[in-house]
Amino acid sequence: MSTVAKVIEITSSSPKSIEDAVEGGIAKADSSLDNIESAWVQDIKCIVKNGKVAEWRVNMKVTFLLK
Repeated sequence: MSTVAKVIEITSSSPKSIEDAVEGGIAKADSSLDNIESAWVQDIKCIVKNGKVAEWRVNMKVTFLLK
């Protein structure tokens, strides 16, 4: 039997860090998807307010195996 995977794109954000944004996005995806295999962080952005980073945003491609 062959394995088939699907890739979706998600965006996640965090006021704490890039790592927190990635982990939060993966955790949310994991709550509705099974068999997540990997994630590719495609873009990293930040929102600046009053000269300081207020929020980190990441765009990720998440790969999961289909049943």
